[in-house]
Amino acid sequence: MVRRNDERRAALVDAAIEVLAREGARGLTFRAVDTEAGVPTGTASNYFANRDDLLTQAGARVYERLQPSEEEVERQRTAQPDKETYAELMREVLGRVSGFRTGYLALLELRLEATRRPDLRAVLTERVRADLDANVAHHEGSGLPGDATAVRLLYLAFNWLIVEQLTLPGVLSEAERDALVAAAVERIVTE
Repeated sequence: MVRRNDERRAALVDAAIEVLAREGARGLTFRAVDTEAGVPTGTASNYFANRDDLLTQAGARVYERLQPSEEEVERQRTAQPDKETYAELMREVLGRVSGFRTGYLALLELRLEATRRPDLRAVLTERVRADLDANVAHHEGSGLPGDATAVRLLYLAFNWLIVEQLTLPGVLSEAERDALVAAAVERIVTE
């Protein structure tokens, strides 16, 4: 029984992500989530204490779904620690995020909503900080060139590149984007 409830909860949170990406935070209602998930009206309200709970769980779920696979992590761990590998890792991140377009758009909505909801802001701040710290720690243990500042600069630069790609995809071609990734790594990452 618990497994079914966990599956239903995950389906509802995934539906909330889709609603956030399509309708924005104002469109996120329990009824909209029920409709998106294809479940009876009132189901979401049985799983989430309130809208803030749903928003918070949607934010956590986006990060879960954006994590690299075990195979990607192993490939990264055993790759040659040079700038080309670094650039390829950045391309993989862009590809993974682009592959979950609605998740990233929902995350942008959640970040905007967090400016008005202190509890959500606290959860997102903690999660983003933990992810950034984990990226720095992974980088420092990987043998890749560059330091913690380079990781943080690339994080900031690529976040906006992702926003550009997902919201205005015609601004940069794929070739331009790939060239910018290589240039960013070349200019920011020092030996």
